Amino acid sequence: MSSPMTSSLTSAITAPFKDLLLARRASLQSQLATLRGGPVGRVEASAEHFAAVQDSPSQTSTERELELALDDRESAELNQVEEALQRIEAGTYGLCADCQVPIAPARLQAAPEALRCVHCQEKFEHKA
Repeated sequence: MSSPMTSSLTSAITAPFKDLLLARRASLQSQLATLRGGPVGRVEASAEHFAAVQDSPSQTSTERELELALDDRESAELNQVEEALQRIEAGTYGLCADCQVPIAPARLQAAPEALRCVHCQEKFEHKA
């Protein structure tokens, strides 16, 4: 019986996924820098961006909340990409974090940052 480590994808197989993840990381970092207006934190960027706005307070508040939500989503996705890259380096990429079964290559192609197989992801989402 093989251990999860021996069941992980080989580096030849993970190379295209690593390339996808590195490209996605660069894209997300660029999007975050654009959203934030440079290498500042999201709160500072939001405060600076909305400091001179002539809109109503409620409109400014709504726009600020939307901007922060976009930042949160992109930051979370960037974290998932970083974690997937760490799994590649650790040799555990492609194994479901819950059941240790290999994740289907089609799933990894569609979502290279996937942490779980489809079955375990569905169970995870139903619990949440």
